[in-house]
Amino acid sequence: MKGDRVEIVVDAGDTTRTYEVVAARAGRRVETAVRRGVVEVSEVTRSGSVVRTARFMANRVLALVEQPVPREDASEAAERRPLREDPKS
Repeated sequence: MKGDRVEIVVDAGDTTRTYEVVAARAGRRVETAVRRGVVEVSEVTRSGSVVRTARFMANRVLALVEQPVPREDASEAAERRPLREDPKS
């Protein structure tokens, strides 16, 4: 969802570096995968097409923090809908 982000903290020798991958547009999400010693963080569209990917060596990654946008629950969503007849009655 738009606003989802992943922070990656990487060991860069004598210091650490922090990178962010953010779902910049509506309908996009951020996915993470660890394969063959490589951490991949990708921004993906609804159809599954990869927009951009950040790759890091797994042995250099110190932290991988996923920060999803708070989702509204069903009760909050119902309060924002326009007034109309209740379909249950």
